[in-house]
Amino acid sequence: MEFKEVIKQRYSCKKYSERKVDRARLNEILEAGRLAPTAKNLQEQHIYVVESKEKLEIIDKATPCRYGAPTVLVVAFDKNNVFTYPGGKRDSGVEDASIVATHLTLAAANAGVDNCWINFFDPDKLAKDLGLPENEEILMLLDLGYAAEGVGPLDNHNSRKELSETVTHI
Repeated sequence: MEFKEVIKQRYSCKKYSERKVDRARLNEILEAGRLAPTAKNLQEQHIYVVESKEKLEIIDKATPCRYGAPTVLVVAFDKNNVFTYPGGKRDSGVEDASIVATHLTLAAANAGVDNCWINFFDPDKLAKDLGLPENEEILMLLDLGYAAEGVGPLDNHNSRKELSETVTHI
């Protein structure tokens, strides 16, 4: 699919069928995350693939937003392996993990796998409940699967502000 069509058609799926994502597609999606750029190429991201009933139940306790997805990617980063920017107020952890997550999201859409970016949860509690290392911080969850019959984008999906409302040339 043309990139422009991928970004235009991708939407946040709110209800999934039971159909699982096959390994080839999942690996294609994960590879896109691996190839994402990071500051100083530190590659501080860590992606957890959650498919077991036990771990999905932990996610269900953390958020109502799994929507029945058979696979959830937990996108985290190593807080001890980030680049600190000049001025010392920011580091690359959140932005690098966001770039990785965006690659995963768009690669999923390109592979025909529906998905939803989730940030409605307590990242510290979920990290503890999943048993993640203390040096890792969860940025987001990415539901992966196939939309249930009749499910599609929300009515406002194609409603976008004009560039003149969001861009200023200075």
